[in-house]
Amino acid sequence: MDDSKLEQHLREMYSGDAKKIASVVRSIGADDMVQEWPQSGERIRGKENVLAIAEQYEGSTGTTPRMELRRVTRPGTTWVVEGTIDYGDGTPVSAVSLIETDGHGTVTRTTDYFASPFEAPEWRRQWVEQMEPAGAR
Repeated sequence: MDDSKLEQHLREMYSGDAKKIASVVRSIGADDMVQEWPQSGERIRGKENVLAIAEQYEGSTGTTPRMELRRVTRPGTTWVVEGTIDYGDGTPVSAVSLIETDGHGTVTRTTDYFASPFEAPEWRRQWVEQMEPAGAR
């Protein structure tokens, strides 16, 4: 798969809900792909397990997360996807995914990081420019 097609799939995957993720993973995920969530210490091995989590998310958690894409870049051999996730409570959680592919454009590994919003401390105000915090719809 060429880079533009893969980027299109990544944009689709990160603009929607868990069902959208499952649909795209089915198309571009390697059977032996690995997904890691360092913050919770979880490693998910195999496309079927990645799909099972995406497909069971709503029923198991009682929430339907919505994702909003900020940008997709490819600074080298790994794709970087930035976005926000709203887990249903209106709080935008920033998310960054590092996506590794094989020579055919098939996803072999993803590493996802999630960060809750926080108030900027007053002490560093003199050195920063305030910007609009990231949000999810």
